[in-house]
Amino acid sequence: MRNLIKGKSGESAETQVGYTSKKVSYKEGDIWEENGKKWIIKDGIKQTYTKLDKIKKEAILPLFCPNCGSLMKNTHDSKMYKLHKKCLDCVIKLETKLKINGEFEEYERNIVANNAESYLDNLEQYLLEAINESNTQYVSEKGEIERWKGGVNKNEFFEQMKTNFIDFRKQVDDYKQNKTDDDKT
Repeated sequence: MRNLIKGKSGESAETQVGYTSKKVSYKEGDIWEENGKKWIIKDGIKQTYTKLDKIKKEAILPLFCPNCGSLMKNTHDSKMYKLHKKCLDCVIKLETKLKINGEFEEYERNIVANNAESYLDNLEQYLLEAINESNTQYVSEKGEIERWKGGVNKNEFFEQMKTNFIDFRKQVDDYKQNKTDDDKT
């Protein structure tokens, strides 16, 4: 009643004792841990911070091209951004300059060789996993377990794979350096 008469209707009538937390102010870019989570201040806003933030930034197509600042609305801009981190128009301008300067063949050769190296890396990883996988029994479509005997000699297959991949990588390097069969003789 006393608070109502004094015009302090929203205040408490009792004396309360409690805990107040320590206020810490953070600046732009600060990273800290609170309640088991990492936080960061970006553009003045408190946001959660994860290890994948850099990958997310790479994967998300920006609204504007980082190179020229134009709006990235073309359907091919997303593909070019993944490859070159530029819009389609910037890639066309770059490739045109390279063609004028006579450097386009080397540029194209490097792109093809890098794709081949990446494919070889993925294929080698897949085959190594397949070699180490147990293949003594399979489950058929009927749900029956079939046990197979024999198979591939893992050591022999591994050695053959190793020599083949060395040859493939040498061929990619020769292609990258623009060596042909005529140059080798």
